[in-house]
Amino acid sequence: MISIAHMNDYQVAVIGSGPSGAMAAYYLAEKGISTVILEKETLPRYKTCGGGLVFRGRRKLPFDISSVVDREYDRMKVYMAGESKVLTTVRDVPVISMVMRDKFDNFLIEKAKEAGATLKQNHKLTSITFGENPILHTSQGDIQVRLIIAADGALSPTAKLAGWEETRKLIPALEYEVEVSPADFERLSKEVRFDMDSVPHGYAWSFPKENHLSLGIASTRRKRIDLKAYYKKYLDLLEIKEVISEKAHGFQIPITPRTDGFYRKNVLLIGDAAGFADPVTAEGISNALWSGQLAAEAIIESELNPERAGSIYQQKLEKEMLPEIRTSQTAAKWFYSYRIIRNMLLRKYGDYAINFMTDIYIGNRTYPKDLMKTIKNKILEIKNPLA
Repeated sequence: MISIAHMNDYQVAVIGSGPSGAMAAYYLAEKGISTVILEKETLPRYKTCGGGLVFRGRRKLPFDISSVVDREYDRMKVYMAGESKVLTTVRDVPVISMVMRDKFDNFLIEKAKEAGATLKQNHKLTSITFGENPILHTSQGDIQVRLIIAADGALSPTAKLAGWEETRKLIPALEYEVEVSPADFERLSKEVRFDMDSVPHGYAWSFPKENHLSLGIASTRRKRIDLKAYYKKYLDLLEIKEVISEKAHGFQIPITPRTDGFYRKNVLLIGDAAGFADPVTAEGISNALWSGQLAAEAIIESELNPERAGSIYQQKLEKEMLPEIRTSQTAAKWFYSYRIIRNMLLRKYGDYAINFMTDIYIGNRTYPKDLMKTIKNKILEIKNPLA
């Protein structure tokens, strides 16, 4: 291992304390690599997010997170505007686990600290002097490192400082933490639901937490859109009679990966900074956790050689994650742009489709490489039932 000459010298700096950064730090520290996590705020801190962790992400974690799970559901329902058919799936595992990101992120960071990582809070990154051993200039002094992991979310100041252009597709979303009447909460806390087409080219969601609802709305189109108006309509659809309190949070979700690589100048990008949210559901936590692990593995296998780490990381991403995301991009285009054809397919193959997608979300299968061929064959079956 590289020797540490000074208390502000580390082998790896992780910028950001979300799930991707926490897991990268955990795996690095576990292998004895001196790792510092830089967080601009004080933990625990609120993070805008639906907070739905699919089982594929949860099952990969090297420790139990049940202490920070508000609720877990072995089923979910998909409603489609104007359609009577409701798609339902039930499994013997928690298909989706509800977390509040302040508790969840803090829990993961504590695990990273237990493994040996150092957390520096209230350290805002202001600039970077790039070189063989980059120097991070923060609001509380300088830190010299060998490698940097950018885990600082959709807006990623670190990626900008390292010279990445914006090549991801960022979609607008609005999330509300809503307290409703006991009767409405009792009724709505029984299920996780997605409502397709509650906004043009998008969907709404209702995620029950410990004692409130996380309600959200997202459009896959980048046009300016009054999400607030669609949220009000969603409250009506859910038949919520009384809102006791609500806190709104607007955010952007990157649903396509960057096209100009994930490594440069001793910096690796992970999570939303890289653009790894699932294009169909915009769920980002599971791929964030996964990419943090892959980046840490690449650094460990490269023996802290930055160029080799970047190359190994790319290879690891190309093995499974990027092909999956590309297929999901194709599925998302179909799902949100061809509503009539989609609904026609789902009327006939809806049960098959939701079970198929649930298999993906619980980690029992991956997106198929020949998705377009599958869809075309199903359309031909509908058009020519006797063929």
